[in-house]
Amino acid sequence: MSSENRPAPQSLFDLFKFFLLLALQGFGGIIAFVERGLVHQKKWLTREEFLDDWAVARTMPGAAVVNMSIIFGSRHFGIKGAVVSVLGIFLVPSVIVLTLAVLYSTFGNQPQVVDALRGMGAVAAGLILATGLKLLTALKSNVMGFMFCGAIVISSFVTISIFHWRVIYVMFALGLIGSLYAFLCLKGKKTS
Repeated sequence: MSSENRPAPQSLFDLFKFFLLLALQGFGGIIAFVERGLVHQKKWLTREEFLDDWAVARTMPGAAVVNMSIIFGSRHFGIKGAVVSVLGIFLVPSVIVLTLAVLYSTFGNQPQVVDALRGMGAVAAGLILATGLKLLTALKSNVMGFMFCGAIVISSFVTISIFHWRVIYVMFALGLIGSLYAFLCLKGKKTS
């Protein structure tokens, strides 16, 4: 489906409501909900477009989901869209988090609260892992090829989890290697 025929947010309120509902669904990490909402439910992006935008959002300073909302909102409604998207992500969830912080300061030492938070952490980790696995299918069409991308993934995992390198260094080093390799692959594609 071409981008001209694809559905798009019809108004600023539509954009606000989308990001607000995403933020309310995704305490602990909303990447799973962002991908499902933008690609599968609303069909505002293809999976490849989502991965391209997500890659940019992850490399910019700040929270990747906020960056993604800014990219998406500004693409459709300019600066107003960017502001409305960020408000959608922050407004109601901020009130909820502040309320939960007050409750946690009162009841945080209760064993039931501690156990509930551990369970929520496991669920959030599972959602992030499931989304990552689902997005692997898009690597088939990646210009760098599945094997190179797989090597980058494995290198990231090994350097961070086993060697305990700082994420910023791994992201910079492997991001630079990946960017240079992608550039060479794209350059080679143009000449052939």
